[in-house]
Amino acid sequence: MSDPFFFGYGSLVNRRTHTYPEAFPARIRGWRRAWRYSRSHGRTFLTAVPAPDAEIDGLVAAVPGGDWAALDLREAGYERHPVPGPELAHAAARELAAQIYAIPARNFMDRLHPIRLSYLDVVVQGYLDEFGEDGARSFFRTTDGWETPVLDDRAAPTYARHQRLSADERAFVDEQLRQVGARGVVE
Repeated sequence: MSDPFFFGYGSLVNRRTHTYPEAFPARIRGWRRAWRYSRSHGRTFLTAVPAPDAEIDGLVAAVPGGDWAALDLREAGYERHPVPGPELAHAAARELAAQIYAIPARNFMDRLHPIRLSYLDVVVQGYLDEFGEDGARSFFRTTDGWETPVLDDRAAPTYARHQRLSADERAFVDEQLRQVGARGVVE
């Protein structure tokens, strides 16, 4: 039996943030990304929400030996959901089963709490690496919640898996935030 896979749609798209080497670009139907305030985390996180007519790009990666413990710890506060085979298109040369992490709706709060720019930077850097500029633009178009303010923490990143971005990558993120009409970046 082959290893199970996860479908990453946020920071897990950035291969610099994990050690799951068997990974492939993928697309999932029936889900959309959204920025949501998580009661259990006390912060705004990116999550997947069911959306029957939506599609999002991401990365599928093998979980060696089906050992979910480390990934479940990383994704604490999220729950895993099986992804039906017909809903997943991927670049792997074989069939695979995948799961997607999503924050349970019961943990959402209607509260605007800033998106950490160091977190968003990591996500967009992953999309740039995997899907190029068009794919990264698609990330912004297929994500809800841009009315949430953005906290500029680049000088002192608060996101645990932050990465150094090039000047071009930073400029790309900033321009896309302007394009989606994100609320002003706060410092």
